[in-house]
Amino acid sequence: MVDHIEKVPEWLDREQFPFASRFLQTTFGRVHYLDEGPPEGEVVLLVHGTPSWSFEYRQLIPVLARHRRVIAVDHLGFGLSERPADFPYTPEAHSDVLREVVERLGLQRFALVVHDYGGPIALPLVAAEPQRITGLVVMNSWMWPLTEDPALAGAARLAGSWLGRFLYRWLNASLRLLMPYGYADRRKLTPAVHAQYRAPFRHRGARVQVLWQLARALGSPGAKLSKLWAERERLQAIPALIVWGLGDRALPPSVLSRWRQALPHARVAQLAGVGHWPQEEAPADVAGLLDGFLPIHGRTQAKLESA
Repeated sequence: MVDHIEKVPEWLDREQFPFASRFLQTTFGRVHYLDEGPPEGEVVLLVHGTPSWSFEYRQLIPVLARHRRVIAVDHLGFGLSERPADFPYTPEAHSDVLREVVERLGLQRFALVVHDYGGPIALPLVAAEPQRITGLVVMNSWMWPLTEDPALAGAARLAGSWLGRFLYRWLNASLRLLMPYGYADRRKLTPAVHAQYRAPFRHRGARVQVLWQLARALGSPGAKLSKLWAERERLQAIPALIVWGLGDRALPPSVLSRWRQALPHARVAQLAGVGHWPQEEAPADVAGLLDGFLPIHGRTQAKLESA
C-alpha cells in the first residue's frame, strides 16, 4: 500500500524539505520515500547512509527531477520512516527492505546513487542483478569490510565496542561528533541543517537501536561485504561516476584508491575542500555532475551532447 501524508513531525522544516512525502508498508515496517519528477522519466534511486536520511539529497532532487523520476528512500529507523522495535537494523536487514521497496514500486531498471553506508546497503542489489542498473554514482562510500584497511580498522572496532555504544547513547557521538568531523568546512553544517539530522535521534535508545547497530557492523569481519567485493566485476559494465570529497576525514584517500580498483572504467570527480558529504558542501557542483551523467530518456547526457 502506498499513500501520502498530510501530518509531518513538528521538527520537520518544510522550507528546507518541501517535497511530498509518500509511505510504503513493507514486510518489515512503514518506509518513507520521495517520488519526484515526471513518472515516465528515467528512474534514479537515491540511497542515504548514516546518521542521515533523504534530507541529504534535498538540493540535488530539484535538478535531477527536471527530466527524471527521482526516488529517495529513508531506511527504517531513519528520517520519517517507521522504527519497529523488532527490526535488527543491520546492513543486511536494510538491504532486504530496500530490495522490497524496489520491487513493490515496480522499478525494473534504474540508476543508483549511493552515499556512505548507502553503498554497503544498496550495492548487493546491484551485484545480484547488474542488468537492471542504468548508471551508478558513488559518493564517499565503500563496498568491502573496513577492517581490511589499516587506516580504518581501529576506528571501526572502536565504534562497535562497548565504549562506542556508550558514546553513541550518551553523547550522541554519531551526530554531534562524527558528522561535524566529516565536513571539510564545518560552516556548511549550519544549526538549521544539523537540527534536521539530529531531530530523529533525540531519544538515547534510538541511537543505540538504529545508529550503533550500523557502527557495530563496521568492526565485524563482514562476510557479506567480502562477498560483494569478490563480485565487484559484476559492477564494472555499468556506467559509473565516483564523486569524492577529498577533505573527508572519515574515509581516507586509500578508500578512493580502492574504488578505482573496483570500478576501473568509472569517471572520477575529485572535489577539493569538500568532505564526507559532497552533496551538502558543494551541492551545485554535485548536482551538475550527476545531471550531466545520469540517463535521460534512455540515453546519457553525454550522448545527448554529442548527438
